[in-house]
Amino acid sequence: MKRIKTAQIGTSENSHGNFVWNSLLKQNERFETVGYAFPENEREKFPQQAKDFDGCHEMTVDEILNDPEIEAVTVETEELYLTKYAIMAAKAGKHIHMEKPGGVDSAQFEELIELVRAKGLTFTTGYMYRFNPKIQEALAKVKNGELGEIYSVEAHMDCKHPAKVRQWLDNFPGGMMFFLGCHLIDLIYRIQGEPQEIIPLNCSTGYDGVTANDYGMVVFKYKNGVSFAKACANENGGFLRRQLVICGTKGTIEVKPLEVTVEGGQYTVMNENYNTDWHKEGTVTRSEIYDRYDAMLSNFADIVRGEKENPYSYDYELNLYRLIQKACGGGS
Repeated sequence: MKRIKTAQIGTSENSHGNFVWNSLLKQNERFETVGYAFPENEREKFPQQAKDFDGCHEMTVDEILNDPEIEAVTVETEELYLTKYAIMAAKAGKHIHMEKPGGVDSAQFEELIELVRAKGLTFTTGYMYRFNPKIQEALAKVKNGELGEIYSVEAHMDCKHPAKVRQWLDNFPGGMMFFLGCHLIDLIYRIQGEPQEIIPLNCSTGYDGVTANDYGMVVFKYKNGVSFAKACANENGGFLRRQLVICGTKGTIEVKPLEVTVEGGQYTVMNENYNTDWHKEGTVTRSEIYDRYDAMLSNFADIVRGEKENPYSYDYELNLYRLIQKACGGGS
């Protein structure tokens, strides 16, 4: 099996760059990870995160982009700069895995999608729940009709961030909805498609002097029901209350918690209920322990090598980004 020569551009304090880097190194049967670059003064801004890269080959962004042997890059800068560096990688003809959801400039994101489309490049994004085994199982049941017609999806992704991080959310339109709510919008869009109406309800809890939108919420109206996404950065116990509920005419699936962190990775719990009896319990199952990043990056490798088609098309990624912008109160 030919390994893919890969390099990483960037990391950050609040996202997944270090986890992606460590997964690349771990999956050395798929990736030959040749180096990394820290643009935007990242070594100075994120000295703790930079330690994970010690002992590996540090490069400049130009060295990565101008090396014809490097086939792929993982773009893991701060969210504000993601699309900027992904566009540079696309112009250099590199396959791209990029942290979600893309920068805040819609025109830049549209330019990126047109570039990767025109060049036929692999483009994947860091929506890790796409590779959660129980969510995959739930999506398969939706697709084969086991739940009947879907009329509602409820999705929560909460946590307890310190005030500094919650104020940092002010960098993004919609704040928490842009930063983490995007994961939930991805799931709702995958299950139900384009909504008829989008109602953003993003706000600030106002605690600890925070003025940013640290409470993200959006309602999507569909022909036969209402779905919503909620992402709060100020919720005690929020991580273990993260959930996805899919309601259909034949049954309901609740995935909760979306993840439980244990040694070696995570596991997920799913409750299926197809009963019309109000009092009859559903069937609860639990996944094996997995690493949320390994499946995501092995998927990227398989697509780069032509071993599978990307289940998330260029148009899907572009339409999802537009939907996120609208859920954050922007777009048209």
